[in-house]
Amino acid sequence: MTQSLTIRRPDDWHLHLRDGAMMQGVLPETARHFARAIAMPNLVPPVVTGADAAAYRDRILAALPEGMVFEPQMVLYLTEDTDPTDVAAAHASGLVKAVKLYPAGATTNSASGVRDFDKVRGVLEKMAEIGLPLSFHGEVVDDDVDIFDREAVFIDRILDPILRGVSGLRLVMEHLTTRRAVEYAMEQDDGFATTITAHHLAITRNDMLAKGGIRPDYYCMPVVKTADDRAALRAAATSGDARFFLGTDSAPHAVPAKFNAAGSAGCFTATNALSIYAQVFDDAGALDKLEGFASLYGPAFYRLPVNEETVTLTKTDTVAYPDKIETDAGPVTVFDPGFPLHWRVDA
Repeated sequence: MTQSLTIRRPDDWHLHLRDGAMMQGVLPETARHFARAIAMPNLVPPVVTGADAAAYRDRILAALPEGMVFEPQMVLYLTEDTDPTDVAAAHASGLVKAVKLYPAGATTNSASGVRDFDKVRGVLEKMAEIGLPLSFHGEVVDDDVDIFDREAVFIDRILDPILRGVSGLRLVMEHLTTRRAVEYAMEQDDGFATTITAHHLAITRNDMLAKGGIRPDYYCMPVVKTADDRAALRAAATSGDARFFLGTDSAPHAVPAKFNAAGSAGCFTATNALSIYAQVFDDAGALDKLEGFASLYGPAFYRLPVNEETVTLTKTDTVAYPDKIETDAGPVTVFDPGFPLHWRVDA
C-alpha cells in the first residue's frame, strides 16, 4: 500500500482570491500548497483591461506573506466592450493567460458578463488568432431553465456554437458538474480542456439538501449535481486524460454572507483541496494519475513549464484541518468533504 507520494508542485487553474482584507487572509491557504493559480477576475469592478490585471497582480504579490513563493496567473473579464487590441497586448506582454466568459448573472459578481455573444465575436476571433484561451463559466441563466440543467443547456445553446463558429479558439470549460459535460469534453480535441473542483468530486445535491437540513456551506455555482454525475467526474479526473485537470474554484465568503437567508454561492477549499483530491484518487486506485491531473496537464494546456519543486503527500490515520480561517474581512468556513481525509501535504 502506498504510504507516501511525491509529485511536482501542483497549480490551481481556477481560484477566487477576492481583494483587500479577504485576499490577504486566504492567499496563504493557496500559496502553502500551490505554486501558481489562475486568479479569477470577477472583482467589483472587474479586471477588464491589461492595466487592471497588472494592478491586481501587484496587489496579490503585495499580500503574499514573506517567505512564501507564489505566482498569480492573470485573466481578463470578458465584457461586451472588451477591446481586442488591449487583450492582444496584455497577452503579448506575458501578463494575461486567458480571458474569462461569465454569462451575465451566472454567479458571484457576474453582472458585467456577456448577454449578446455577437458583440464579443471580434474578441474571440483575435484570441483564436493569438492562441489565447477562453475560459468560461458554463451555465445559462434563463429563467425557464432549471438550475440543475443549466450546464447541459449551455453546451447546446452557447458552447457548441462558439466552438464551431470561431475556428481555432482554445477553450477551458471550468468546474464541470455533469456526466453530459464530461462526455462532451471527451469528444473534443486537444484545444479543449476542463477543470474539476474538489467539492464537485466530494458531494452531491443530496448532501446539500437532504441530509439533516440545508447546508449553506455546500451551496455553490454551478450547483452540485447527482451521484451519477459525481461518478462521471471522478472517472474523468482519475482517468489520466489530459483534458481534465485541477481547478478548485475555491471561493471565500465571510460567514455572515454565507449563512443567511440569501447565502452567497461558493465553497472555500484552498485549505484542504489537495488532501481531498488525493483521497479521491486513492479511493479510485489511481494515485499514479494524481501528478498528471494536479501538476502536468494544466501547464501543458497553458503552454507553461511544469514546476521544478515538489510536494510530498503522506498517508496517515486522519488529517485535521481547521473549521474556519480567520480574516480581517470575517471568518471563512473551510469546506467539509463529508469523509475522512488521510493524505497530509508536506509542502
